[in-house]
Amino acid sequence: MSNVNIGTRGSQLALYQARRVQGALAELGVSAELVVIQTRGDRIQDRPLQSMGTGIFTKALDDALLAGDVDVAVHSMKDVPTQLPDLMEAWAVLERGLPGDVLVGHDPTSTVVATGSIRRKAQWLHRHPDHTAVGLRGNVETRLTKVEDNPWRGGIFAAAGLDRLSLLESLEGVEHLDWMVPAPAQGSILVVGLQGREDLKHVVTQLDHADSSMAASIERAFLHALEGGCAAPIGAHARVQGGHVTFTGCLNSLDGQAELRIERTSEQAHAGLGAAWAQELLSSGGQAIMNGIRKRTEGHG
Repeated sequence: MSNVNIGTRGSQLALYQARRVQGALAELGVSAELVVIQTRGDRIQDRPLQSMGTGIFTKALDDALLAGDVDVAVHSMKDVPTQLPDLMEAWAVLERGLPGDVLVGHDPTSTVVATGSIRRKAQWLHRHPDHTAVGLRGNVETRLTKVEDNPWRGGIFAAAGLDRLSLLESLEGVEHLDWMVPAPAQGSILVVGLQGREDLKHVVTQLDHADSSMAASIERAFLHALEGGCAAPIGAHARVQGGHVTFTGCLNSLDGQAELRIERTSEQAHAGLGAAWAQELLSSGGQAIMNGIRKRTEGHG
């Protein structure tokens, strides 16, 4: 097989993830090169993420894939819309990293936390209603510098990103937020390709980690069934071992005042579980929360 071009964002974390795919392909005897592509989310740093729509970190890579400029694209799976563009397929989910969130900070007396995520903000404010959340954008290194330079309690980060950059153990003031339900597919790396490239697909699918892929599918089905096209503070975490699934899902109002959680298990793992559990949550008060979010979002549109 000829050299494979891997599309990736240019941050250190994105490059780490793309190099993991590059290395895994090399073990299969396939050489690959990285092609760095800047996304809209990388260019625009002064707007909240939720105000920029879906696919802000993925569309430029998708366009390059569709144009034939790259052969595959590597994404942080939590950034990928639940429905892929036409002609594109999910080929592999690598073995998942740490799924949870951590607080990195240096002033435990402060009541201000920083995050660019509406999910992290809502869950934190539900647990700490007397606190204030401020925005935090940029790559991991930029966000860490902002946390260091401000009198905040800390900033909330994905544990996987810090771990992959070998920062998790070296940073001071790291608190693992075991109570916080992570974003669907957080800690998962996705490789996407084009329909019809069966020769390449046959190779790339060998990188797929079955339990990690199933867990992400359940979480993303939960997200898709709840969202209905509206960004909302949704957390989902599935732990899959063979056929056994342990699942936690969470939905908050934007201000964090309301929170619904669901915990379920199953001995027959399949993606449809996520949608079924989302329907349970919707019929147990979740629909009212989603209606409130839509009303508030439309009022600001």
